[in-house]
Amino acid sequence: MTSRTARQSVAARPAPGRLDVPVRLWLRLVRVYQKIMQATAADLRREGLTAGQFDVLAHVGAAEGSTQQQVADALLVTKSNVCQLLDRMERAGLVERQQQGRTNLLHLTEDGRRLYDRVVPAHERRLAEHLSGLTPEEQAIVLGLLRKVDQSLG
Repeated sequence: MTSRTARQSVAARPAPGRLDVPVRLWLRLVRVYQKIMQATAADLRREGLTAGQFDVLAHVGAAEGSTQQQVADALLVTKSNVCQLLDRMERAGLVERQQQGRTNLLHLTEDGRRLYDRVVPAHERRLAEHLSGLTPEEQAIVLGLLRKVDQSLG
């Protein structure tokens, strides 16, 4: 190893007690996510929803006629998990399954649509507030960078 390579290697290491940049970045992402999720969970509890139920409500409301598998794929959960959420939401009168062959197509009920129309725009406004510390241009940059990381993960 040349002395230049050795200097670069030493310079790339964090100071003792200091975490590497990727670790700090990951920790910051987790911290921001947790803060936003805590605020979101409180908002959703006031509406009688869990985060999972909100996710299903938002997805089905935006894509009426989706299958259970499409919702599971979009939410990165199992079809079984979505099925349990849908059972509860169906009992609450928010969604309905319409059988088409061997597939269930998902639709919001009238109550589900009213809830969607109230909570989804409110959630979007709240997210905008949470991220208002960044300019729209900075938000676009962060989005692009996170998309790049997401794509590199497969």
